[in-house]
Amino acid sequence: VQLVESGGGLVQAGGSLRLSCAASGSIFSINAMGWYRQAPGKERELVAAISSGGSTYYADSVKGRFTISRDNAKNTLYLQMNSLKPEDTAMYYCAARVQTTMTAEYDYWGQGTQVTVSS
Repeated sequence: VQLVESGGGLVQAGGSLRLSCAASGSIFSINAMGWYRQAPGKERELVAAISSGGSTYYADSVKGRFTISRDNAKNTLYLQMNSLKPEDTAMYYCAARVQTTMTAEYDYWGQGTQVTVSS
């Protein structure tokens, strides 16, 4: 199973970006999916997550600005990021809990996409 992120880049404060994460490979089903980020010198943190049924979680720091969504038919996860702040600058990683068979479930990570917000 591979997770491939896209959509990162350089944006000015107040701007928007939309991240995508496409899952491919031997997938029976995908359960929870999420976006993490890691800034230099800091620990990786969970930004937002979404269950297979659509329930969502957001870190307090992004509530009201970021929206997580998924397209189950396309095995794709999205993160719409609005009102970006310099403190949102980080490498953003996609993660997914994937069932490869009816009885086997594993966690997978993407390679990351850089988001840089200039002041």
